[in-house]
Amino acid sequence: QVQLVESGGGLVQAGGSLRLSCVASGLGYRSSCLGWFREAPGKGRETVAEIDTDGTIRYADSVKGRFTISKDNAKNTLYLQMNSLKPEDTAMYYCAADRSSFLYGLGSLARWGQGTQVTVSS
Repeated sequence: QVQLVESGGGLVQAGGSLRLSCVASGLGYRSSCLGWFREAPGKGRETVAEIDTDGTIRYADSVKGRFTISKDNAKNTLYLQMNSLKPEDTAMYYCAADRSSFLYGLGSLARWGQGTQVTVSS
């Protein structure tokens, strides 16, 4: 059974930083594209960062230069370091796994966790 458990969200002032973590189990960790997407009321879903099966890293334009995705294979853990946070980054952040890149949309076999809320105050 696939399980993705996120943590690390919270309330931060604009310009601040947060690091999200996601512990993955029950999937082919090394053969999955892993990443983060976010959802905010009225804004729809946006994939912000992913690490593909070949190690390619991709970011949404909205977070390039501010967010860094990484993973620790020994711990089956995915991270998202978020710096220079802006109020528009406020959203529920989800860790996700899919068979291939989901930068432009999750596939039918994608799995994701319960999410962690990030709120950035101005």
